Amino acid sequence: MSDDSELERLKARRLAEMQKNISSRQNSEKQTEAKPKVTKTPREILVPTLGYRGLEVLQNAESQFPNETKTVIEKLAELIQTGELNETIDGGKLLLLFRSIGLNIRMQTKINIEQDGKFVSLSDKLSQHTSDNGDD
Repeated sequence: MSDDSELERLKARRLAEMQKNISSRQNSEKQTEAKPKVTKTPREILVPTLGYRGLEVLQNAESQFPNETKTVIEKLAELIQTGELNETIDGGKLLLLFRSIGLNIRMQTKINIEQDGKFVSLSDKLSQHTSDNGDD
C-alpha cells in the first residue's frame, strides 16, 4: 500500500510540474505577443554599417537620385540582414557602388593647403593671391 501512495504522490508532483511548465510557457508567449515587433527600415539597418563619410555620400545620393537610392538601400539592407555583407562601408566604397550602377553622385569637394602652419582652402588661397597681384 505504501508503494501506491508514494506512486500517487510522485504522479501528483509530476503533474504539478507539467502544469507549471505549461503555464510559464503560455506566459512567455503572451509577453512576446504583447511586445510589438520593432521592424527597422532598410535605411536604419544600413546607417550603422556606414564608415567614414558614408552617411554624407548616402545623403547626397538620396537628394540627387531618391528613387534609385531607395532601391540600393533596400538591397544593401537585405545583404546586411542575411549576413552576406558584414563589413563597414565607407564613403569611397559607397560612392564607387553608386557610380558602378550608373549614378554619378556629385560631392562637394574642398582642397586644403598648408600656409604658415595653418590649413587654408585652395579657393581662399587663390583669392588672396589674386587680390595681392591686383594691387601692383
